[in-house]
Amino acid sequence: MFSLIRSEIYRLLRKKSLYIYFGVLAVGYFVLVLIRSSGLRESSIVSDALILFALLPALAGGFLFAAIYTDDLNSKNLISLVGFGVPKATIIIAKFLLMTLFGIIIFGLVPLYHCAVYAAFGQKATSDMVAMIFAASLERLLAVLAFGVLSGVVVYGLQRATFAIVSYLLLAFGVIGSLLSLALDSFAPDLVEHLISGITNRIFVGMISGGSIIMPIIEYIISVLVAVALSLIAFQVSRGRFS
Repeated sequence: MFSLIRSEIYRLLRKKSLYIYFGVLAVGYFVLVLIRSSGLRESSIVSDALILFALLPALAGGFLFAAIYTDDLNSKNLISLVGFGVPKATIIIAKFLLMTLFGIIIFGLVPLYHCAVYAAFGQKATSDMVAMIFAASLERLLAVLAFGVLSGVVVYGLQRATFAIVSYLLLAFGVIGSLLSLALDSFAPDLVEHLISGITNRIFVGMISGGSIIMPIIEYIISVLVAVALSLIAFQVSRGRFS
């Protein structure tokens, strides 16, 4: 597994589009703040961060998902890994760990960059604001990781990059979550908070209010493990594609 992870890290770090894409996003965000600079207030630091982080699952997470999960489909590398005898469970876990590693890096740097940009325009964040911003970033990171492993079921089951990316984006933009919430509201409204968005929101609220986050964390871990298990089942069922 570790050799697979090392090779994947090497591949991703050599991916020029990775640097270009996030570089363009960084420059674009700076320009956007520059345009709005005359109307910035101290309260804008947190409120604008929350708006930014709401977009990150799609903008940042979508690119990471495509680079980590679906590039192998386009390059036929997934078939090669299975052909060389790499266990399917190893592939699934390695991909999740890669998504976690790069997600931590991206979602750790974005709050720092956000605060630095606002400081450049004279709006310096207090320690409480920084804590709030990082809590919001962590909430979105957890959502990205969950959306990635859920969309991984499509990756390994259908092995079609387009279907997988569309599935991820529908999750990231909240389309699937909203539809499920509407469905549950009619007969089981209490279950809404146990969807991924509800779980991550409870973790966020617990972090900023000082409440207990043990139960939502346990629910989150169980959800991820179930998605990993479903990915493995889908991978096994699709074994005929590798014959």
